[in-house]
Amino acid sequence: MEAYLHLANGKTFVGQLESPLANGEVCGEIVFFTGMTGYQEVLTDPSYKNQIIVFTYPLIGNYGINADDFESKRPHVQAVIVYEASSRGYHYDAKYSFKEYLQQWNIPLLTHVDTRALVKEIRNEGTMMAKLTVSPSCDAAAFAENPFPVRDVSTAKIETYGSGEPHLVLIDFGYKKSILQSLVARGCKVTVVPYHTSFETIESIKPDGIVLSNGPGDPKQLSGQLANIRKIIDRYPTLGICLGHQLVALSYGADTEKLRFGHRGANQPVYDAVKQKVFMTSQNHSYVVKKESLANTPFDIRFTNVNDGSIEGMVHRHKPILSVQYHPEAHPGPSDTNHIFDEFLQTVVKGEKVYA
Repeated sequence: MEAYLHLANGKTFVGQLESPLANGEVCGEIVFFTGMTGYQEVLTDPSYKNQIIVFTYPLIGNYGINADDFESKRPHVQAVIVYEASSRGYHYDAKYSFKEYLQQWNIPLLTHVDTRALVKEIRNEGTMMAKLTVSPSCDAAAFAENPFPVRDVSTAKIETYGSGEPHLVLIDFGYKKSILQSLVARGCKVTVVPYHTSFETIESIKPDGIVLSNGPGDPKQLSGQLANIRKIIDRYPTLGICLGHQLVALSYGADTEKLRFGHRGANQPVYDAVKQKVFMTSQNHSYVVKKESLANTPFDIRFTNVNDGSIEGMVHRHKPILSVQYHPEAHPGPSDTNHIFDEFLQTVVKGEKVYA
């Protein structure tokens, strides 16, 4: 049936609804992803909590959904917008079609939308709230945002994976499974803890290092946790990823800001000032650390986005703290920056700063 995507700026796009709408409508922040593949990982990435995702590639779903490439136990997107969705999964590992998987979780799928025009609108106007409904009209004042999505995606209990060394604590703001797998594959024992876990509880676990995960939303929504985060990362070697990177900066008094339409894709070029090379990276974020706000902090900028000059990572001048805005584990995306995990583990083993 015909359905309507209403943007907060008053524009409306029409498409074909492939599954029923719960309560007749769904609301979320509309963003776009530029990768040709990797839709399964995108759907299940907790950083997409409460967002309506537009896939820019015109055909999505042709290799289906398999049993292994999930980044969490369930999809987190509010709705999916594509030009065309494949009705079958043409891969020997496929367990479901793209449409079947979304229908299982009651996630609306809108097809035959002019996604090129829609993405241009987002690029020009910026990410904004949107509503998917069967009604051709919409009250813009009715758009509702979730004020604290991290609380919805973080684990509720402490769990341990792997049995090797070193022992790391992964603070879960909405972590991707691939981050955990990258650490366990390198022989680490990893204890995943809720986002609000106290310094005292983490100290009782006796970790060798800390990883601050990715996650959804504005990092300033976690301002109440900054003092605790600062205490933790000042005590242990730390790696911050995506939202975790932003929280490292905020905990040291730096500032963050929202990009007009963010970085979401698997081909973002990043310059590494240490290796003096450009690496292709996988990214998913709206917020960045403000460059000028680092002036009075002990951090040096190591990574920079080639396209817009935004900060992609930083290193503490004296302590073993490294943070990256991109996803070194990728999934989806290139494995160019997997070495970040190895660099971090080297600092953990040595107990001191070793970043060049």
